[in-house]
Amino acid sequence: MMEKYLTIKEAGQHEIIIEKSRFICSVIRAEDEKTAQDFIQRIKKEHWNASHNCSAYIIGERDQFQKANDDGEPSGTAGVPMLEVLKKKHLKNVAVVVTRYFGGVKLGAGGLVRAYGNSVSEACNAIGIVERSLAIIISCTLDYSAHAKFENALEQQNYQIANTTFTDKVTIDVYVDSPDVSNFQEWAVNITNGQIKMHESGEKYREKDVI
Repeated sequence: MMEKYLTIKEAGQHEIIIEKSRFICSVIRAEDEKTAQDFIQRIKKEHWNASHNCSAYIIGERDQFQKANDDGEPSGTAGVPMLEVLKKKHLKNVAVVVTRYFGGVKLGAGGLVRAYGNSVSEACNAIGIVERSLAIIISCTLDYSAHAKFENALEQQNYQIANTTFTDKVTIDVYVDSPDVSNFQEWAVNITNGQIKMHESGEKYREKDVI
């Protein structure tokens, strides 16, 4: 698993209009090629009457799965510029489709390159980019009477909560960087006067907004 990488915040769409042509960029996270290819086919089916449904994706820790498709636009004017935007933004595990409804004005090769590239760039900025970083989950169990104080202390120390479970006690799952685990556990014991039980619950990605 990658320690840290950038990706799209969530699935979404963003539309721009250039010289009366509509460019609708649809974006998703894709952990594997099948997810990306299924997404591309779904958008093509949804926009079956569009002039073009151009696509690109970049997947894998070393960006080992990459594909760009012009879908009938002049070679190299759509899919490749779209893929280049994903690369320049250092995104991983992302698939994009730009659907074009032709508006009657020809853009030329350079205009198409800019249009498809800008469509992806603006969509990524509008939907948002996040940094995903792998962290240890420390499950902290304590009494209800200590819950509010501990949660407030976590916030003051900029510790991010992954999940909170309420049963006979409160269990708060906290993201902790691997080198910081011992320090966190010592801090948690001190802040709760020892009235806390903790254990590691595996690893999980946490997300921080970049754009």
